[in-house]
Amino acid sequence: MATQLLIYRNVQPITRDKHGELYLKAGKDFVFAKDVNSVPLMAAEFPAAASDLPIVFTNAEDNGVLPVAVLGIERDSNLMVDEDNRWQGEYVPAFFRRYPFVFASSAEGQTFTLCIDEDYEGINSDGRGERLFDADGEQTQYLSRVLSFLQDYQAHFQRTRTFCRRLVELDLLESVEAQVRLPEGGRRTLTGFKAINRNKLKELSAEQLQTLMNNDELELIHIHLQSMRNFNRLTRLAKGGAAQDTQAKPDPATDEDTASGEVAPANNASSSDKDNNSLLH
Repeated sequence: MATQLLIYRNVQPITRDKHGELYLKAGKDFVFAKDVNSVPLMAAEFPAAASDLPIVFTNAEDNGVLPVAVLGIERDSNLMVDEDNRWQGEYVPAFFRRYPFVFASSAEGQTFTLCIDEDYEGINSDGRGERLFDADGEQTQYLSRVLSFLQDYQAHFQRTRTFCRRLVELDLLESVEAQVRLPEGGRRTLTGFKAINRNKLKELSAEQLQTLMNNDELELIHIHLQSMRNFNRLTRLAKGGAAQDTQAKPDPATDEDTASGEVAPANNASSSDKDNNSLLH
């Protein structure tokens, strides 16, 4: 079965035999995400995520692309998680909110199995938190709500893939590099991602633009372009700037919502930059 690992260490299917007597105490911190510098993002999340984070695109395994939110300017460093492992900002991506749960898909991608990271410290047998199955071996309301959240996430994932396929078909994306100021001085050029080419967007036909507008995809494109200004915010956080807000991790069973940095084309990077770093990996 295929899963999006990233923050997951020991993904196992949830079964009555194995998890029938276990409880889950949902944690409130983001220690599991502190070493992740980018995270997959659903199209429905663009409006909320753009308040905090740069939204870019990266290559997917099927030769397509997927949107990601950029979280840091160094490998293995998430600037959105502070020293107390709280989230700094207004919006937490759904990829993190669903943890420690995740869907695993069959090889053909037609069936999905609800799984859990068995290394998650909140799993216990001493009655702390919520049970996954009741005394009769049936799903608890808690587990049913988790399942509903992940089903909603998967539906948004499919809509996001449709949006990304259209971007590829219209040849709107180009490789870009973001130049950010380092806390110790100098600049770093971040590579490994794509963005919408504004000139190509302007060259689309009226019919193509109408299609994008009818599917609310033109709005997503403009939100993405505007969000690139948030590389500035990451730079400020890297310099020790104060967070706008902090919050604890929501429980996926109660979550109702799924939904100076300079950016230039990759071939326009200055050879005088202090360092080059592949941002997305």
